Amino acid sequence: MNAPTPTALSVSQLNQRAKQTLERDVGEVWVEGELSNVSRPASGHVYFTLKDDRAQIRCALFRQRARFVSAPMRDGDQVKLRGRVSLFEPRGDYQLIAEAVQAAGLGELLAAFERLKAQLEGEGVFANARPLPFPPRKLLILSSATGAAIRDVLAVLEARWPLADVTLIPVPVQGAEAAPAMISALGLLNRQAKLDPERDVVLITRGGGSLEDLWAFNNEHLARAIFHSRLPVMSAVGHEVDITLADFAADMRAPTPSAAAERLVPDHNTLKRQLEHQHSRLQRAMQARLERDSQRLDTLRAKLRHPGEQLNRQRQHLTALNQRLNRAMQQALTQQKAQVTQLSRRLASQDMARLHRAESERVSQLQRRLGSAMQRQLESRQARLKAAARELNAVSPLAVLGRGYAIAQDEQGQVIRRAEDTQPGQKLKLKLGEGRLSVEVKRRLKSGG
Repeated sequence: MNAPTPTALSVSQLNQRAKQTLERDVGEVWVEGELSNVSRPASGHVYFTLKDDRAQIRCALFRQRARFVSAPMRDGDQVKLRGRVSLFEPRGDYQLIAEAVQAAGLGELLAAFERLKAQLEGEGVFANARPLPFPPRKLLILSSATGAAIRDVLAVLEARWPLADVTLIPVPVQGAEAAPAMISALGLLNRQAKLDPERDVVLITRGGGSLEDLWAFNNEHLARAIFHSRLPVMSAVGHEVDITLADFAADMRAPTPSAAAERLVPDHNTLKRQLEHQHSRLQRAMQARLERDSQRLDTLRAKLRHPGEQLNRQRQHLTALNQRLNRAMQQALTQQKAQVTQLSRRLASQDMARLHRAESERVSQLQRRLGSAMQRQLESRQARLKAAARELNAVSPLAVLGRGYAIAQDEQGQVIRRAEDTQPGQKLKLKLGEGRLSVEVKRRLKSGG
């Protein structure tokens, strides 16, 4: 007798049961691991693998949750992930549905660094950019007395600027006590600077290391102490790729301790070469100037004459002028004498009585002509005056009055032209051809009356 055939599950049923069991029994968990195979398709979801050194699990971070995750989520990042264990039924893939992602380990330090950086930047702690004295009169260095950084700095200073006045303030540069020690030393240096104004630059430096090794230089209080320092501060922490909050708060950052020393002091060899070059230029310029002045002096010397020679020339010129003046005066005197002699002869030849009679006759003739002209002019003017008088008399109102007419005026002197302009009893003045009359209006007659 054959045994009954057991009821078989379909693949989808099996995957469904497995999914329900995982979600019910495991539920939501926190898992820490390393990200790998991070993928961001156009859908906005994020797919990745979370692994450690012995196992891995596929994960999905859906779009609705991905927008709340601030961690950068790059391959190799160490993260802590909160999610639900589930199963993707179509493929039977065991997976973790992520709800939240946080940086872990180094990632947590970087996240804390970014948060503190943003806070301090918003408060203006990174605003310092004061110029550093070049070279400094007294350089104050905060660093480890036994580290490679101080050896590099001192070696570069000795090679570039042996005159550098350096004071080392030994402080721990790693560990929990490093930041408080540097803050205390920085405050002490600022107080002492009031007593010693020569102290003018502070260098904070150490060699390279991991993020944890350099974490003391990301201390919030150290950054604030650097910002409030009266003395300008240069920061040179780690290698070129290492950036700390102390670098941002300082007035100037150098990528390495050696680079800091190079920026703080000039290279005396370079200055010596520059000085020698300038000295050579100055000598060449002086030599050229001397040659030009020497040539100019020779030219002036060739033009220069002895004062005696100049006096002789002036004396000769004066003698020549004197001779010319004498000759001119003698010539003018001779001409004047000849002219006087000629005029005397002409005067002696004239008959003065005959000249007087001629001139007298001429004057008499002119007087007669003047009298005739004046008489004719007077008669002409009188004729014109009589004609004008006749014309004036013809149009004169007085001539009209002489023919029996009169001019009537009121007491104000206004001429009366119409009878309507008068009133009975009104006093009027009549101007006649000869004399005036004062009359009174008795009554007004109509026109033609």
